[in-house]
Amino acid sequence: MVGRRAGIGLTTVASVGVTWWLLTSVTGIVGSARFPSPAEFGVSLNQILTRGYAGAGLAQHAVHSLKLVVMGFAVAVVTGIPLGLWMGWDRRVEACVNPIFLVIRPIPPLAWIPLAILWLGLGDAAKIMVIWFAAFVPSVINAFAGVRNIDRPVIEAARMLGTPRWRMVREIIAPAAAPMIFTGLRLSLQASWTTLVAAELVGALVGLGFILNMAQQDIYPGMILVGMVAVGILGWATTWLLGQAERRALAWNVAARD
Repeated sequence: MVGRRAGIGLTTVASVGVTWWLLTSVTGIVGSARFPSPAEFGVSLNQILTRGYAGAGLAQHAVHSLKLVVMGFAVAVVTGIPLGLWMGWDRRVEACVNPIFLVIRPIPPLAWIPLAILWLGLGDAAKIMVIWFAAFVPSVINAFAGVRNIDRPVIEAARMLGTPRWRMVREIIAPAAAPMIFTGLRLSLQASWTTLVAAELVGALVGLGFILNMAQQDIYPGMILVGMVAVGILGWATTWLLGQAERRALAWNVAARD
C-alpha cells in the first residue's frame, strides 16, 4: 500500500514537471517574465548554491529561517498546550481566559508585526514573537478540544477512585487528548512556516523570506521559485519529523488509524 502511494506521488510530481517544461520551455505559453522555466530555475539554484544571493548562500538562509521557526514553534508548544489543557480541564479557568482568547484569536498573526517591531525592534525576537502567536492559537484550540472530547465517565471514574489531580492530568487527560494535540501541532507548524516568510519580508537581512523579498525587487522569477521550493522542502521535512514523533508517541492510535 505504501509503495503504491509512493508510486502515485512520483507520477504526479513527474507529470507536473513535464507540464511545467512544456508550458515554459517548449510552447512558450507561459513567458519567463511570469514564471521561470526549469532551465532558469536550475541557473538560479546553481547561483545561490555556488556564489550566494542576498548576502548569503542557500544553506545560511535556510538554517536561519529554520532556527526562527523552531524557536517560535517551541515557545508556542510550551505555552499553548498547557493553557489549552488547563482551560479544558477547569471551567473556571476557561471562564477567565476564554473571553480574552476569543478577542485575540481572529487577529491575523501578520497584524502583530508592527507591534512586534515596536516592542522588540527589527531583529529575530520580533519574528519569533509573530511566529509564536501564529502557532499558539492552534495549539490552544486543539488541546482544549482534546480534553473536552474525553468521555466524562472516564474522568468521573478516576475521581471516584481518588486519583490525585496531577496524576489524573498526566495519566488520563494528557494521553486521551494527545491525538488532538498532535493535530494542533501540525497546524501550528504549518502556520509557523507561513508566518515566517511574511515576517522576513520586513527588516530581515538573511532568511528564505529575505530571498523572496530581494528576488521580487530584482524581478528575478527564478530565484523567487528557489525560495518557494526551499520553504516547501523545509516545511515538508519538519512536518515529516513531527509525524514520526507522533507515530512513536501514539503508536496505538496510528495503528488503529492505519
